[in-house]
Amino acid sequence: MFFLRENYRHPEFRKGFRDMAGVAPGIAAWGLMTGVAMVKSGLSVSEALLMALTVFAGSSQLAAMPLIQAGAPVWVILATGFCVNLRFMVFSAHLRPYLMHLPRWQRLVTGYLSADLTYVLFTQRYPQPGEGEAARRAQMAYLAGNGGINWASWVSSSVVGVVLANFVPTAWGLGFAGILALVGMLASLASSRMRWVSAGVAGSAAVAAFALPLKLNILVAIAAAVAVCLLLESRLAPLKPEEAAG
Repeated sequence: MFFLRENYRHPEFRKGFRDMAGVAPGIAAWGLMTGVAMVKSGLSVSEALLMALTVFAGSSQLAAMPLIQAGAPVWVILATGFCVNLRFMVFSAHLRPYLMHLPRWQRLVTGYLSADLTYVLFTQRYPQPGEGEAARRAQMAYLAGNGGINWASWVSSSVVGVVLANFVPTAWGLGFAGILALVGMLASLASSRMRWVSAGVAGSAAVAAFALPLKLNILVAIAAAVAVCLLLESRLAPLKPEEAAG
């Protein structure tokens, strides 16, 4: 979608590009270590390059690597990737009103290019779907610029990691830079009590359920945060806005 003229010529395209550029180095470091991990887990260079160029899902890739190295059944690897990526069902449900005016192929491409930071920055910039053609075009241009540099930084760094796998030791821990980028975005979004509660509940649940197999602690964290926040919203809904805020 970032090759569409109406997107890359729009001022919001450059705005989305600049917003993501600030965290792109962290994403690139994470992608570099993912490329290294793919080769060191036993994949051939050609297999690792194929995954780097087609699979745009860093967390599930990292979760799958130890399972591939251990010779786990394919269904276990696929189930792990599915569980780790369940959060994108929440993202897609939230983004649906923004995208339903687009042709199907553009919705599919947008879904493929949407990642954690893409979603965070976009919804921070546009809390509500635009009304009217001009507003929708601006939103799509921003999302294209945002997602474009995110995808490019991840894929290019993953390819570099595959090529240089024997020269970049995993002990460098460069993947932690990606985690720091996510933590920074989380801190910037914690602008209300409800968001602080959801982050706290999700973090606590993820740690408490860490021993679960197949990274199911992530699913538990999402479910716990959603359930608690829905319960709190139902209790606070009858109150006046100032009472709920206090």
